[in-house]
Amino acid sequence: MNDYTEMWSELGLNMADHDILMSALPGLYQDIYLSQTDRPQGMQYFDNLISELHGKRIQELLEHKQQGGKVLATMCVFVPEEIVLAAGAVAVGLCGGIDWATPEVEKVLPRNICALIKSFMGFKLGKVCPYFEVADLVVGETTCDGKKKSFELLGDYIPVHVMETPQKKNQIDYQMWDAELQRFIEVVEKLTGNKITEQSLQDGIRRVNNKRKALQRLSAARKADPSPISGKDALLIYQVAFYDDIDRFTAKVNELCDELEQRIEQTAAHQSGKDMLRIMVSGTPMAIPNWKIPHLIETAGARIVFDEMCTGERYFQNLVVEGEGKSIEQMVSDINQRSLQIDCACFTPNQTRIDKIIRKSSEYSVDGVIHYALQSCDPFTIEGFRVEKQLKDAGIAVMRLETDYSQEDVGQLQTRIEAFLETLSDRKEGI
Repeated sequence: MNDYTEMWSELGLNMADHDILMSALPGLYQDIYLSQTDRPQGMQYFDNLISELHGKRIQELLEHKQQGGKVLATMCVFVPEEIVLAAGAVAVGLCGGIDWATPEVEKVLPRNICALIKSFMGFKLGKVCPYFEVADLVVGETTCDGKKKSFELLGDYIPVHVMETPQKKNQIDYQMWDAELQRFIEVVEKLTGNKITEQSLQDGIRRVNNKRKALQRLSAARKADPSPISGKDALLIYQVAFYDDIDRFTAKVNELCDELEQRIEQTAAHQSGKDMLRIMVSGTPMAIPNWKIPHLIETAGARIVFDEMCTGERYFQNLVVEGEGKSIEQMVSDINQRSLQIDCACFTPNQTRIDKIIRKSSEYSVDGVIHYALQSCDPFTIEGFRVEKQLKDAGIAVMRLETDYSQEDVGQLQTRIEAFLETLSDRKEGI
């Protein structure tokens, strides 16, 4: 990897702690990802991207800023990337998948707040995330009370704009979110100095839709039995979708899908092998490098074939309706309509999410569902009870897991996952 020490130092990172982070990640990645066998060749690009996530990608963002561009950092699929692109800016995700600077965070946040919130606050307070330091604006949202109040505190350290996300899927919330999208356009135009036009917004919608179509294609390939890609590799692709250059990422995902579809054809021709157990993971999103649960599932002999998470199908399941000759107001309405189809646990009621889990369990020939929630993630933890009940009523095996980013519960989680998989195996064999 290239030496980016000078760049990191100029960004004002805490170099001692950043060095600790960057030295720890390769070993973790080696154990979880590079130790896999028979991986698609197309994963090489994503492996390289991870190794350069704090290097080449940050360099590209700095070059974008040197040319007068702006960078907006986000934490949620509700933030409309189409609008960001339409103003000539770049949207990137924020670090939030590992415990960091916990003592500093607990000076301003409760100890029992969810790990994702503590993580992104820790990365900022500890000054180890270059995406925070390169960002001109953080775009927050009110998908949970913890985030909502934490973004208030984050505003003491970096400019923050908070979007009031809808809580119900009705006309009142549609109108509220429409107003929020219009206000966001004003914020982005003021930040960038660029006026969003019908053409630029149309182009932004097209580019983001193309990314979603590529990810839909990847998800569709996982229906095959055996699935041509591990769940861990698929998750990695979904995770880096928030960071990489949008057009390059889209092209690389489509190249990988060409390879996966060829694998499926070859396997079908030789009728060789089937997945032993097919698992859906549902619940709280998993930010890089939160790979603990998928790793435990797949090292126990199962295959994750569907992710009902924001780092999964929730991110790309629906497209914004495209069409020539639309006004900005009409296109904003189309973005709004897509937003209200997202099955986030922030919505109440949220029966469509449970209905989707049941439907996708059949569509992907799932043997069981693991509902994952970070501890103190109230929306997904509470909703997990209804998910479990209705899946059991539908005859679908389900297990709920709650955890955080530590490794202290790995043994307990491994025991529970292995017992669940053993039950699924017995059920599959008719025992």
